[in-house]
Amino acid sequence: MSDVAALPDVEAGADGRPLRPGIVLAILLSCQLLIVLDVTVMNVVLPRIRTDLDFSATGLPWVLDAYTLAFGGLLPLSGRAGDLFGRRRLFVAGVALFTAASLAGGLAQSADWLLAARVAQGAGAAMAGPNALALLNTVFTEPKARVRALALYSGMASAGFAGGLILGGLLAQWLGWRAVLFINVPLGVPAVVLAGRYLPLVPKREARLDLLGAVTATGGVTALVFGFIRAATHGWGDVRIDLSLLVGTALIAVFLLVEKRAAQPLLPPVLFADRDRAAAYANVFVGYMASMSMFFFLSLFLQDVRRAGPLSTGCAFLPTAVLMFAMIRLVPRLLRRFGPKPVTMTGTALLVAGLVLLTRLTPDTGYFPVVFAATVLMGCGTGLGLMPLSVIIMAKVPPSAAGAAGGALQTIQQTGVTLGLAILTTVFGAYSRDVTGTTPRAALAHGITAAFAGAAVMAALAFVGTLAFRSSKAGESE
Repeated sequence: MSDVAALPDVEAGADGRPLRPGIVLAILLSCQLLIVLDVTVMNVVLPRIRTDLDFSATGLPWVLDAYTLAFGGLLPLSGRAGDLFGRRRLFVAGVALFTAASLAGGLAQSADWLLAARVAQGAGAAMAGPNALALLNTVFTEPKARVRALALYSGMASAGFAGGLILGGLLAQWLGWRAVLFINVPLGVPAVVLAGRYLPLVPKREARLDLLGAVTATGGVTALVFGFIRAATHGWGDVRIDLSLLVGTALIAVFLLVEKRAAQPLLPPVLFADRDRAAAYANVFVGYMASMSMFFFLSLFLQDVRRAGPLSTGCAFLPTAVLMFAMIRLVPRLLRRFGPKPVTMTGTALLVAGLVLLTRLTPDTGYFPVVFAATVLMGCGTGLGLMPLSVIIMAKVPPSAAGAAGGALQTIQQTGVTLGLAILTTVFGAYSRDVTGTTPRAALAHGITAAFAGAAVMAALAFVGTLAFRSSKAGESE
């Protein structure tokens, strides 16, 4: 965090308070880490939640998907709402809702109670996430300072995915699964207080919300994910699966038409006019589809196939987390020196290699060397291939569009994570069911390796996407 401390104070905000960029960035980084941790922290405690709250096999994936769906579906609306009604106000309200929902989830006495709390957590995260990114983009206007701040923000977010598994393992081992939700309360309350005091007041703009776009986007993604999750547990013979996928596709098509005609769309077309930014958005979608699957399916392999406990499972991802944190300082320098194309090409190639290696898992595969090598490759690959994308997207966005750009970035990311997990869960279910004459552990391993093969294909598509980047370096004028 030495980069944060080195940032100088700048002029006063709209409310007359002197801006302190170092404190602002520390608050935004801390809150973003808190929000992102909850995307993966539940992975290692799912077996205990299933037993304690009597979840069905069909319902258990919704502990993850309820959060990511609410998060991803409400992000565009929240980003635009921050532009219109005040970014600080939406950010503080979002962190407060997230904190309260975490307390409610920790107290859950039934499956429905926990799922409702997870939806509320996702809604709070959606309110805070894009407005944190927009505030960062507003405070840091000097190009090099903005690139450095965006890299820190992106690195903290990416590393939080792996850090969530480690934290979840530690808390579950020592205090039980409820602790992974309760821990947000003593962290969230001070964040709300400090954010209200130090975050700048950004002037609001007169405009209207695209409610029809928000409804069709959220409904479309929800229907698609529901269809894939149901296919994973019931096979493809259920007419409700076909209907859900058809409705989801139709709603996404309607959303695109609405956005094309809306006077003030949730996803302004200007965001995709720049070649590098459009390519970065595409790679955010496909890249996170591939990379986030590693956390879920490798956790499943370690716990259900290798019979590892939550603490051992969390610690297995330590190389990934360490390398992601290490990339926080390295990525800005690499972008300035080489530009986005070679950096992201190298990263996505490492992602593909790590996922291909995980397709070699068997019930007897130990942590060393295969799993360890894969976590190293995934840490480096995610750090180089995915962390620079938010810098590429946000570095040249005008302050007036920062909320929309940040909302689009996180919407595409969370939609990719949710759809990717749903699709790969379908692959996992199909291949684990089709194995006959073998042990349950071998059937699980077969399904897991099939899911990793699908993830490797997604990562390969992300590698192809890197070819669209220009050769210019980050921060140069277009």
